[in-house]
Amino acid sequence: MFKQDEIYKRTELHEKYGGQMQGGISTPSKHNFIFLFSSDKGEQYGYRDGWENNKIFRYTGEGQEGDMTFSRGNLAIRDHLANGKDLCLFEYVRQGYVRYVGQLSYQRHEIKEGTDKNGKPRKIIVFELARVASK
Repeated sequence: MFKQDEIYKRTELHEKYGGQMQGGISTPSKHNFIFLFSSDKGEQYGYRDGWENNKIFRYTGEGQEGDMTFSRGNLAIRDHLANGKDLCLFEYVRQGYVRYVGQLSYQRHEIKEGTDKNGKPRKIIVFELARVASK
């Protein structure tokens, strides 16, 4: 499906597979995977994604204002196994281009205190996603 470390143009991924063209979580309805997009630029909105010991990827849920809830993309991540969907992580290498990192699997989540894009306090969802061994 996707090749590890391959660079893809994000718009071409959406043209081929569908899914939301903006935001970090994209759920193409006609395919059995979910795109997760991660970028350092998310830190300005309170998102801090990254690897913990190269096995667990901590991924901040979606939603820029108010408390994050288990709806839309956040619900899709949490329930991906039950829904038969793979989590496919891509990291931005430059504007519009992403590198495929690999497949992940939901392990657990934490609810943390954070701020929204307006600087107001809120609850954020931080997912712990494990690397899935390549087939």
